[in-house]
Amino acid sequence: MPAANEAGARAPGGHAFRDPALLAQALTHRSAGSPHNERLEFLGDALVNQFVAEALYRYWPKADEGALTRARAELVRESALASIARQLDLGPRLVLGPGEMKTGGHRRDSILADAVEALVAAIYLDSDFAACRDVVLPWFAGMIEALPPPNKVGKDAKTRLQEWLQGRGKPLPLYAVVEEGGEDHARIFRASCTLDEPPVRTEGEGSSRRAAEQQAADAALRIIEA
Repeated sequence: MPAANEAGARAPGGHAFRDPALLAQALTHRSAGSPHNERLEFLGDALVNQFVAEALYRYWPKADEGALTRARAELVRESALASIARQLDLGPRLVLGPGEMKTGGHRRDSILADAVEALVAAIYLDSDFAACRDVVLPWFAGMIEALPPPNKVGKDAKTRLQEWLQGRGKPLPLYAVVEEGGEDHARIFRASCTLDEPPVRTEGEGSSRRAAEQQAADAALRIIEA
């Protein structure tokens, strides 16, 4: 496995492994045979939740349990972990079976997110809790700083826009699909969001109608909350 033979077996994120086999296992998908990273993923999931929970507890000293729970869910969800994997350029280093390689498994969110969790566990087993936390927490720092206020975290843009308008007694937004195109396996939708009070019209784009509407709602929120 390539990762085990790299000089110093340095992991994405900076940890230098004393046991290169742990890094190799963390980067090996089950489609490539054993030992693979599923058991490490199990342990890494618990560690990531612990690290993120502690970071949020310190970052928001006055937030209640509900806000902290929703924020943690945002930060440890599959798409967030996959984003971290891409920042670490983890995809090209994954060891995949022929089938997964052929279908672009190194770009799939689920595989990337699992690899991040497995990597966290491997770093922990190769060092200790504190050292692992010191390596991993910087991966989440930008996302933590980008979180909305505690009372808004976990709510999507359409929900937040509706609450903003209802709280001020204003009419609800109207959504419409403006354009739809692309191949059957890669559809692209453009949707509009129109407000009467204040008079605002925005557009968003996504791989589904819902995603496009969310983008449009987010754009409207940025205007009316400015």
